[in-house]
Amino acid sequence: MTRNGPFAFLFSALFVVFMTAPLVVVMGVSLTPEGFLEFPPSGLSLRWFRAILENPDFIDAAWISLYLGIASASLATVLAVPAALAIGRRRFAGRDFLLALFMSPLTVPTIVLGIAFLRFLSQFGLNGTFVGLTLCHAIFITPFILRLVLASVTGLDRTIEKAAESLGASDFTVFRRVTLPMIMPGVVGGWVLAFITSFDELTVTVFIVNPSTTTLPVRLFAHITQTTDPLVASISTVVILFTVGLMFLIERLYGLDRLLVGGEGR
Repeated sequence: MTRNGPFAFLFSALFVVFMTAPLVVVMGVSLTPEGFLEFPPSGLSLRWFRAILENPDFIDAAWISLYLGIASASLATVLAVPAALAIGRRRFAGRDFLLALFMSPLTVPTIVLGIAFLRFLSQFGLNGTFVGLTLCHAIFITPFILRLVLASVTGLDRTIEKAAESLGASDFTVFRRVTLPMIMPGVVGGWVLAFITSFDELTVTVFIVNPSTTTLPVRLFAHITQTTDPLVASISTVVILFTVGLMFLIERLYGLDRLLVGGEGR
């Protein structure tokens, strides 16, 4: 086994510092007792965390983002899993086109997607509705789930499925009892990644919301355009801690290695 040299260790350490430094600064600013952005803080205070509770607009926006993330990630999973099974296992005319179609939201600039979604939803009277937001977010985040499920399907051993079929199991039973458990790491990993993407999405969402369906990123953006205070940092810190807590819970219950690489885990 070869060991990494000091240069590789130094590079890794600098990379970690580069990635985490902005988060540390944001969390430090959120603890300032002053009414302006300050780092390092002159003291430690929970003033701006209490201010979150005094702003019901942010709390309502956070709930909308949470519901939207769950709904859109679940809908995208329903679309991505059958598509991944068909693309990963079959060879048919238009297969490459179908894959490109599902992956196309990643190749289109988000501002273009936002304008297109605005025009499309306006035609059906869905602009600014939760249903319209869910449909648009599901389209936008489906590629994230599709890629991870495809990775799981590609390395899938079909021997167990054929054994189940030879014992008389129906196609649905084989999928529910055999196929789905084997690709579950990719499905869960894709769902989590899609949920986080939906929860944090701003550029697309800002075109298709109205005051009753304003998400947390849009609310934060509107707040920043009007004033700059540590409230934004405190809300961002809560989001960071929520994401870290979610990933820690998944690691304890399922294993991040299984979610990210689609393996069998530990």
